[in-house]
Amino acid sequence: MSDLDPRKQTLLRAVILEYVQGAEPVGSELLAQKYELGVKSATIRNELAELAELGYLEQPHTSAGRIPSDRGYRYYVDRLIVREEPEEATRAQVESVGVEGEALQRVLQDTAVLLSRLTQHMTIAATLRDASLTVRHAVLSAMGPHQALLVLILANAHMENRMLECPAGLTLDDVGRINRAIEDQVVGKTLRSLSKARPSLTTDNPATAQLLGTIWHTIRTLARELTRGKLITEGEEFLFAKPEYQKDLSALTALIEQLQGSDLLYEAVSQGDQPEVVIIGKENRSETLHRLSVVRGTFYVGDAEAGFVAVVGPTRMLYDRSIPLVNYTARALSQSLTKFNS
Repeated sequence: MSDLDPRKQTLLRAVILEYVQGAEPVGSELLAQKYELGVKSATIRNELAELAELGYLEQPHTSAGRIPSDRGYRYYVDRLIVREEPEEATRAQVESVGVEGEALQRVLQDTAVLLSRLTQHMTIAATLRDASLTVRHAVLSAMGPHQALLVLILANAHMENRMLECPAGLTLDDVGRINRAIEDQVVGKTLRSLSKARPSLTTDNPATAQLLGTIWHTIRTLARELTRGKLITEGEEFLFAKPEYQKDLSALTALIEQLQGSDLLYEAVSQGDQPEVVIIGKENRSETLHRLSVVRGTFYVGDAEAGFVAVVGPTRMLYDRSIPLVNYTARALSQSLTKFNS
């Protein structure tokens, strides 16, 4: 990526800011009137043409102004952005989501809802697909003569619970023996190993054997589901309100249906190995996502990666605010989850 002189940098930044706000091509006359550039509109027009030749701007129509290209947005994000840190009221909202004691799934759901409202974009929250993740706690609790609750808590604070039907003839002593077996054979084990696990406890009690079979079938199913990761999406409706999609709502509807029925979103937000990742337009591996940008932040439990939150919207995104807000949200989640698991 070639470097730009200060004037071209100022013009590129101005075009991006104007286009993000108005969703209309930006002309030299507007820039000359609104920004103190010290040059006439003809000079600005020549500079914009040069920026287009370098690949930083595009011209939708011959007589139209300029709009940023993916390359222009990338230069802006990497070199020109002035980050706007979340205001105190926004920080308080974000921090209030991670209420101690709530299951990770609920916290992520609430976080995704809040983030979509704050950014007016589609948001994603997800746990990592980590087959090496271990079970931190597992317990079976009798809920009556015919039902029991199986609870698994993972090392990343995610919790799963399932109601199980209990066969007749079980005693509290039987439940105690089953819990000791679960403790020995489940806690500390990885999801990968549990996805293929078989109970090793032998018993002469048919009711105990039946319940053990149900428990291990449930654990294997959960382990397989969890290694695929959990993905929560919110705010899809905000995409329909964006001007760039108003003329082709049927295509947008098809896009959202495709995203919801596939792993495209998970794969998109999984790109990159840094805590902060910004993927712009055609940088997305899937052509389906070439009109969208992704801003992702990773959250942790202690030093271990636990998942990520992300904003997904048109490339005409307010990166100045979205990037700091996503990062702040990820840090708040990390602090909340680490405290809960300490």
